[in-house]
Amino acid sequence: MREWFAQLILYSQALTLAGEYAAFGELGGAVLQMVADTRRQPVSAENVLSVKQAISSMPSHPEVPEALRRLRDAGFRLFTLTNNPAVTATEQLERAGLADFFDRQFSVDAVHRYKPAPETYRFVEHQLGLSSSGCCMIACHTWDTLGAVAAGWDAALILRPRNAPLALGPQPRIVGQDLTVVAGSLIASYGHSS
Repeated sequence: MREWFAQLILYSQALTLAGEYAAFGELGGAVLQMVADTRRQPVSAENVLSVKQAISSMPSHPEVPEALRRLRDAGFRLFTLTNNPAVTATEQLERAGLADFFDRQFSVDAVHRYKPAPETYRFVEHQLGLSSSGCCMIACHTWDTLGAVAAGWDAALILRPRNAPLALGPQPRIVGQDLTVVAGSLIASYGHSS
C-alpha cells in the first residue's frame, strides 16, 4: 500500500506538471493496476473498488476529534484541502465523525491541479478571502507541507509512523508526533487560549 500511495502521489504531480488531470479515484485505480503489472499480480475491478471503499471509510486517529475541538474552541477556522474528489472527502469525514469540525471542504477537483501545485492553495485563499499568511496546512505528508509553505502558508507536519521531514526545501514551522501536539503549538503560537 505504501508503494501504491507513493506512486499515486508521484503520478498526480506528474499529471499536474504535464498540464493534465484525472480524478484521484480514477488515477488511484490506474496506478494500482500499474503497480500490479510491475509485480505481475492480477488486479480486478473488485480489488480497485475494495481499495476505494477502504479509503472512504478510514477512521481518524484517536486524538483527532479532541484536537480539532481545541482548535475550534480557540477560534481557528478549520477547512480541508484534499487531492480526493469532494464527494469522497465528504464521505470520509462523515464516516469518521469529523465533518462538523470543518467550516468548508476543498478539493483539487475544483482547479484540476494536484497539491502541491500553487494554484490549489491560491484557490482556497480566494474562496476564503484570505491572504496566504492567514492560512496554515496541517498534514502528515512532507510534500503537502512543502507545497503549502512554498505558497506562503504556515505549516505543521504530523509525524505519523514512517513519516519524517525532508531536510531540503521549505520547512513546516511546527512538527509534532500527533494532532494534540500540533494543536497545542498552534494555539500557543497564535495567542489563543484552549
